[in-house]
Amino acid sequence: MDTEAGTTPRAETPDGLSHAAIYDVEASDPRSTLIDRSGVPPEDLRQIAAVMEALAGLRDAEQRLSQASRRYMRLNETDMRALHYLIVCANKGLVATPSGIAHHLGVSTAATTKLLDRLEAGGHTHRAPHPTDRRALAITITPETRHAAMETVGRQQAKRFYAAARLNREERDLVIRFLADMTQEITLRDEPWLKKTVD
Repeated sequence: MDTEAGTTPRAETPDGLSHAAIYDVEASDPRSTLIDRSGVPPEDLRQIAAVMEALAGLRDAEQRLSQASRRYMRLNETDMRALHYLIVCANKGLVATPSGIAHHLGVSTAATTKLLDRLEAGGHTHRAPHPTDRRALAITITPETRHAAMETVGRQQAKRFYAAARLNREERDLVIRFLADMTQEITLRDEPWLKKTVD
């Protein structure tokens, strides 16, 4: 693995496969079935593999943090996303509603109702009449849960700021373009395999 890329070396698996090899395009796609890499020099292929491994390392760290915070809070991922939404709404002086939560999470109204029932029963949220809309409810996070969320996953996630702050403006622009470009490349559109149902 290219340790100069800033990634952390990992031991081989019991099968003798190094962690770096998993993200090597030549190992994953030896016949160029997925990617046409003709004309790409070997040193560029190695560097691209290091980029992919670095991204995987970030995903792994985020997943471990998410799992640890969910265990600490005794909540699932959707619950944690809902609490984060409530914290941001409170910080911006906005009234959070069930419909706003449903839209943010991409779930149905019925699923949102069950989620809010569960969070309120656990002492994490509170429902009250909306201050301006009689048809709606206002959802708030309890001070205890807000403090717990901020001091665990919130504080740890915020440390990503330091990595971005260590870059200069040009480097940040480059990272933004790279991440936006990669997001566009993997965004699902009209892929034929999506239309196939799994029996």
